Amino acid sequence: MTAARNFDRSRRLFRPISVRGGGSAGGLRAAHGPRATAGERIGWTLAVALPLVFLGVFFAWPVLTLIGRGLAPDGALDLSGFGEVLARPRTWRVIGQTLVQATAATAICVALGIPGALVLYRRRFPGRDLLRGIVTVPFVLPGVVVGTAFHALVTTGGPLGGLHLDGTRTAVVAALVFFNYGYVVRNVGTMWCRLDPRAVEAARALGASPWRAWRTVTLPSLLPAVASAAATVFLLCATAYGVVLVLGGTGAATIETEIYQLTARFLDLRAAAVLSVVQLVVIAAALWAGERARRARQAHLALRTDVPAAPLRAGDLPALALTAVTIVGLLIAPMAVLVIRSLRRAGRWTLANYADLSTTGGDNALLVSVWEAAGNSLRVAAAATVIALTVGTAVCLVLSRSPRRRLLTRAVALFDAVFMLPLGVSAVTVGFGFLITLTPSGLTNSWWILPLAQAVVAVPLVVRTLLPGLRAIDPRQREVAATLGAGPGRVLASIDGPHLLRAAGLAAGFALATSLGEFGATSFLARPQGPTLPVVVYRLVGSPGAQNQGMGLAAGVVLAVGAAALMLACERLQTPAPAPHSRPTPAPTRRDR
Repeated sequence: MTAARNFDRSRRLFRPISVRGGGSAGGLRAAHGPRATAGERIGWTLAVALPLVFLGVFFAWPVLTLIGRGLAPDGALDLSGFGEVLARPRTWRVIGQTLVQATAATAICVALGIPGALVLYRRRFPGRDLLRGIVTVPFVLPGVVVGTAFHALVTTGGPLGGLHLDGTRTAVVAALVFFNYGYVVRNVGTMWCRLDPRAVEAARALGASPWRAWRTVTLPSLLPAVASAAATVFLLCATAYGVVLVLGGTGAATIETEIYQLTARFLDLRAAAVLSVVQLVVIAAALWAGERARRARQAHLALRTDVPAAPLRAGDLPALALTAVTIVGLLIAPMAVLVIRSLRRAGRWTLANYADLSTTGGDNALLVSVWEAAGNSLRVAAAATVIALTVGTAVCLVLSRSPRRRLLTRAVALFDAVFMLPLGVSAVTVGFGFLITLTPSGLTNSWWILPLAQAVVAVPLVVRTLLPGLRAIDPRQREVAATLGAGPGRVLASIDGPHLLRAAGLAAGFALATSLGEFGATSFLARPQGPTLPVVVYRLVGSPGAQNQGMGLAAGVVLAVGAAALMLACERLQTPAPAPHSRPTPAPTRRDR
């Protein structure tokens, strides 16, 4: 123990001293570097202003307008709607169902994810990388596809049809765990594989059993990652839309689906505005609690980049068995059932469901073929990804600088928080807000309305993917480059550029997959002649007839394969970041739209 304390003391004494930026360009220059030029000032001003304008026009304006229409219908603020809406028994039933489902799914994800993180990140064995990929893929699948897969699993004729789980809370919770299990495994595993093992070794040398060493040494070190992952998973479960809309029915309605019912079907903007505010408060409380728990233990972590994975041991068999059952039973089974049922119609094996994807009219419910919708989805997702990467890169360049002044430091923190807001606001609110605010301008009739709406959703993912690499850069590298005569553009290209390129593949993958599967806002904005693939899948699954149902299953397979392939292809473009001064990279968050 003494040797370990001496080692930690020496690391604190000899760790690199980073020079904080400061200066006249909004604190974005070195404290003793040259004064910022007019070009630099303009560049940094645009890097701050353009993303704020984008977020203000395409997020804040629609959301605040919708809430304003509900809380101030006559131009005067009227908060009596809170008392009226919160007095309804259905409101509290929906809020309770949302909290129960999100809490149950989060607890199950954490309980299953910690053993999974041990097996997949601290142990080595043949096939481990393949299992990691299988665990990661569900996180990027569209919510409509996941809802369709579980519906095929639990509905009449499915393997679990006899349990009568269709439309129940149990089916919804299982689908939410399917979505977010991989997030917990990746987030906790990334931290676990970098913990210094000598503290556990010292505890074992002093006579602690493996269980006691894990409980008293490893688990407290993992609590920051566990708390952060749990808070994010709760957010994703509480705001789930597509999967609940397909699976839930009235027995598992959430705040998100209730907002959809109130706006799309009843035009009750007052009640929808109240529920939007309630949802935002719930999400903010969850994120605040998670951040408090993470910071409480963050200072006690000792991370390394050279901790090798150990071979499987006899004591790992329970965790290995639980992980194997989870992967096969929870992750692979629903997608396998989706594929199998897409190959059957009227009790016979057939490829008719896939052959009919190119047809319209007749007995099916489509105005355009599935392949036309798929092509439209790809075009929209590509445009949304370009917009999100452009805006997200500008945001990351600002957030990666460390201002010297306390006021500017707080401004940067606020800037960061502002661009995370789309993760905590209902996609339905955003989509309906677009209709209210942008219809007079004619933009809702433009093809660009969908890429812009989907880019709002994707920007936070891009920021969370690119930012860790930029923050890992030693500020002295930029200062040395500037001292040697490199201009601001050259510094960005030679110092920040390589780190951006390393993470750009993964960021593009998350943005593409998220945009391809976005359903909440798109369900309001997509035109009948130009629907996206998630809208088509939902329309087919919700229509009667064996042909529509079969085509819906087949289209769901196409959408799932496309989203997963795009994500994995883009992730392969990512190259490892430099080891020195690096920080653990958290898994980016994703909204189930």
